[in-house]
Amino acid sequence: MTGITDFDALRRAMAENSEQPEGPARNARAEQLLAEAEKLDVPLAVIEALGHQLKVYNYSSEKDKMFVPFARLLRMWDERPEDFDEYETHSLHWVFKWVSAGMLDQPHVPLASIEKWLGEMEHRYRLAGHSERAVRSAEFSVAAHTGDLDRAERAYAAWLAADRDRMADCHACELHGQGTWQVRRGRDTEALDLWRPVLEGEYSCAHEPHSVLASSLTPLLRLGRVDEARAHHLRGFRLVRPMESMRGAYADHVEFCALTGNEARGLELLAERPAYFTDTGHPRSRLDFMAVVALLMDRLTGLGLGEQRVPGPAGKVWTARDLAAHARAEAQDLAGRFDVRNGTSYVGDRTRERMAQRPLVERLPLGVRTAAAPAAVSRPAAPIAPDTAAGADEPDLPALLAKARRLSDSLQPHALDAWAAVARAAEGVPLAARDRAEIVDHEAMGRGPEGVALFERAAELYAEAGDAGEALAARARAAYAQALSGRIDEAIAAIAEPYDRILALYAEDATGVRQTASVLMSRARILMRRMHEAPRDAGEAVGRAVRELLALVDGHVGGDVRLASRAAEARAMLAELAEHSGDAETAANLFRRATRQFVEAGLPWFAVEYEVRVAAFAHAQGDLAEAERALRAAMAHGGPHVEAIGRAQLHLQLAEVVGGRDDPREAAEHALEAAHWADEAGEGATLGAWARHQLGGFLLRQGRCAEAAEVLESALADLTAETHGDGAVVQTRWWLGDCLSELGEHREAAEHRLKAAEIARHWPEQQDHATLAHLAAESLGQAGLPADADRAYARAGDLWRSLGNVHGLVRSLRARAWLALRTGSGSGGARELMGDAVRECARALESAGDAEAVERLTAELGHTHRQYGDLLARSAPEDAGDGDGDGDAGESAGRAALEDALAQMTRAAAVFASLGADALHSRTGAELAAGWLAADLGRPADAAARARAVLAAYDGVGAEDETVRARRTEAEQLLGAVPADREP
Repeated sequence: MTGITDFDALRRAMAENSEQPEGPARNARAEQLLAEAEKLDVPLAVIEALGHQLKVYNYSSEKDKMFVPFARLLRMWDERPEDFDEYETHSLHWVFKWVSAGMLDQPHVPLASIEKWLGEMEHRYRLAGHSERAVRSAEFSVAAHTGDLDRAERAYAAWLAADRDRMADCHACELHGQGTWQVRRGRDTEALDLWRPVLEGEYSCAHEPHSVLASSLTPLLRLGRVDEARAHHLRGFRLVRPMESMRGAYADHVEFCALTGNEARGLELLAERPAYFTDTGHPRSRLDFMAVVALLMDRLTGLGLGEQRVPGPAGKVWTARDLAAHARAEAQDLAGRFDVRNGTSYVGDRTRERMAQRPLVERLPLGVRTAAAPAAVSRPAAPIAPDTAAGADEPDLPALLAKARRLSDSLQPHALDAWAAVARAAEGVPLAARDRAEIVDHEAMGRGPEGVALFERAAELYAEAGDAGEALAARARAAYAQALSGRIDEAIAAIAEPYDRILALYAEDATGVRQTASVLMSRARILMRRMHEAPRDAGEAVGRAVRELLALVDGHVGGDVRLASRAAEARAMLAELAEHSGDAETAANLFRRATRQFVEAGLPWFAVEYEVRVAAFAHAQGDLAEAERALRAAMAHGGPHVEAIGRAQLHLQLAEVVGGRDDPREAAEHALEAAHWADEAGEGATLGAWARHQLGGFLLRQGRCAEAAEVLESALADLTAETHGDGAVVQTRWWLGDCLSELGEHREAAEHRLKAAEIARHWPEQQDHATLAHLAAESLGQAGLPADADRAYARAGDLWRSLGNVHGLVRSLRARAWLALRTGSGSGGARELMGDAVRECARALESAGDAEAVERLTAELGHTHRQYGDLLARSAPEDAGDGDGDGDAGESAGRAALEDALAQMTRAAAVFASLGADALHSRTGAELAAGWLAADLGRPADAAARARAVLAAYDGVGAEDETVRARRTEAEQLLGAVPADREP
């Protein structure tokens, strides 16, 4: 390490270290800087280095180290207070609060010592003339920690009653502490009301709203405000993640996962912070962390995952069961040490309550995907009815048969489960051929393409039972199963005999409509599949087969659910034929008729597929209202019977439709559900990634940038050009860049924008490439990387030029001009770039064709003159306007720069004036800027005239507009600064 040679170098080094991430490396550097400060033989240097050391210790996991430097500082103050400047005097008294809290957080510090310290703090604050507000706050903390609730209430009231002064914690921190007390007293709503100004951004500091967001999670869950809880988790964890000192807040997020069915995400959080298991510098936050680790591990064990490997302290392979025992023992040991010190059981009681919590929400979708969700944590999309689930206590066989037949006759979703229960109960029991036929038949139905042999066996049993019609229906089902496996020709051959025989039997009145319809339906389905594979010659045959089926069943439907189902499905087939022939309107109408028939028959779950088809037609025709109606109907019809993947698709389609009518809030809710159900279906990396992509975009549209960033980063981990298209990857990085830019994470925003631009550079259309390059340049500039920003702006400018986009080109030139000025590379280059921007505007105006283009280019020219004027004014020395132009060369050049600036502002005002009322605010802004420049150049009459012109421009205009009020105020200020009767 290069030695520190002077005080200024020490201060720069400490400032640089303050910007480093929290943790041992920053602490070690602070220790080195103290050693360097001691070599300078400057008392204030040592004081500042000790203060720096105290600060980095306090904001790290090594909080227990701060007592030594503070004791040394206090001794130096007592011996030579004159060595402390005003700032360090304030800082010394300020950190009394840190030390007070730090003592309370260390169970080896006796309570008597802490009480003595409170008295010392109160005495010194009184001597320094400070309010007792901070002292009463510290007293409240001691009483609340030890469980002396009466004293805590008194101290709390005294804290709030005392005057706020420079020693009081910031508003955000105070509100956090006050809200936490309300939660402790069971007043969750009051706590959230107190925290609202912090949550809404009215108050903030280095560690807020981080802590408030974490503390609000469980109260929000208890109040049933789960959407807010989800948002606070996504937003808050993003803030807490990089801050080592916030183990307690981090623990709140782990607890949230354990209480909301997000155990897999909780494991990921633990894996991100292995040091939290073992860092001992802050026992109180370690207690919080180990308590929620025990809570999470108990939850996993209760879900049957006790033997699953989990993240834990280094040096051992941990299972959930083992870590639960270890974490509980650690938490109880720490709590016991605090209770021994405090002489109460309060800390232990609260710790045990925390570890014993039960989930508050069975499963709360978060929108982000965990890397590997534990298998036993997955919840079924549609639970099997308790009385049909495998292993349930089952009634006797006759009752099971009766129930299965009832469910089967009415086509209920759980009919196959009921028949499976019959099969289990019938093992080893002699049954009639009819009963065995039905059991085998339904087992075959559950096998799909693999059920051919079972259908054939069922046919034999039906024949043995004397039901020739049902035997033919089973053989027809076997033929259709062959078609499902792709053996279309074999299926057509296999259906021929059952078809001919069933028609003969029906003509002889030897079988019923149901059996005949079943065979005709199987044949129609087979022909339909053939049409999809050989469309040219199969459509007509399908049409005949379907119409034959409808002719059979339409006159016999009545109250027969099965026949109603056949009729509805047949009309859906006709709809497919119409769609196949290009008649979308007829297809949509037939699908609607099919869905109505299914619903009227009491079979709404069969209507889901066809409502989705109606929605697709409507969407394609731009009828978003009908598309939305159909999708909502599909969800309502399907209820709990739609499989997870189907739910994901329905919610995703609804998200796109609802988002299209500019309702990003509801669209986000559907995208969130889509992501959740895609994960449940095992499609998290495909459909789930797309849903998260959409969700992130909808959150961004609502301005919820922190949540959107978390979701988009999660989506980006799974999105691939091969699966989702490079457009989705580019859009996700684009949105993510926008989010990060709003969050002030400019370097990261630039990275995503540059990566997106690199993909877009290969596209035939270069508009997106240019826009992304420009946005990346903005981020690079805001990240303090001017050289990189200039290169990106130059790249964007070349692209804008190639696209003929003058506005983009001009803005890139203006941005480069400002960069050149700010980097100190001289005003010449900046002027040249800004001059180029003016010339590009003027050249484009000469060739502009339509009036709209002329108006837009004129406005761009006005803004460019305005910025040129600002740039020239800022490049002039501060005293440029003080003389009369006869001074030295520097002053003369500076005055010339102001003259040029005034000329540019005057041109800007004239250009904006040509645009009329639409550019009123822009014109008056330029006039006022010109007025101030005139005043600086010693031309009060000109300045006053411009101010009066602005006031006249707003004569009769209402003051409701904030810009109007601001312009009038500034004009009056300019008039007051330069009396009109004073000439140079």
